[in-house]
Amino acid sequence: MAPGLILTAFFKALAQLGDRRFRSVLWRGIGLTLGLFVAAFLGLRWLLGLLTSPDSWLGFLSGWDWLQTALSASSLLVTAALSVFLMVPVASAFTSLFLDDVADAVEERHYPTLPPVPKARLSEVVTDSLAFLGVIVAANIAAFAAYIAFPPAAPFIFFGLNGFLLGREYFQLAAMRRLGRAGARDLRRGNAGTIFVAGLLMAVPLVVPFLGLIVPILGAATFTHIYHGLAARR
Repeated sequence: MAPGLILTAFFKALAQLGDRRFRSVLWRGIGLTLGLFVAAFLGLRWLLGLLTSPDSWLGFLSGWDWLQTALSASSLLVTAALSVFLMVPVASAFTSLFLDDVADAVEERHYPTLPPVPKARLSEVVTDSLAFLGVIVAANIAAFAAYIAFPPAAPFIFFGLNGFLLGREYFQLAAMRRLGRAGARDLRRGNAGTIFVAGLLMAVPLVVPFLGLIVPILGAATFTHIYHGLAARR
């Protein structure tokens, strides 16, 4: 394990958070996330309106104005509740669509002699982002049962699980740009301890409301530095 490398990478990433491209990625991710939740709310209202229209099989409810109001309010509450639990993972998935921009900004500032890397195909980026979103949501839902069964162990389960997932994802992202998928996997397996501890560091902001929104950007920047540090030692 290389604690010095982890801390150096982390503080370099923190120092660059004001970078224009970092902010652009953050706002694009948040904007797309808010747009999705607004669309979900409107879609739910449309569906409820369709089900309770005079021509539907629930048409007998169309004259109940109080019920229409209650359903409308319920759709808003459901959307708000979902946003509390899904805001960070959904924003992370959207933000990860643009994380190449973060890695490019890091390399241009700190590793200017490196040759540019080709842009990944959009289909691959979308597929990887959706896969990561699915894994992190499913894993945390499964972990919720463990939190209930073993409350004292909940913090250890939360940080251990998310530290592993975040470290694995963001290191793979950083290394894959230069080494390809197989090369990134081999380097990650050879440095599992360092990557896991760095992932734990990325998991800490997740417990602070809304601060978790910067985790994808901070993670991509930190692990870009970690990748270059580990690659230089090979």
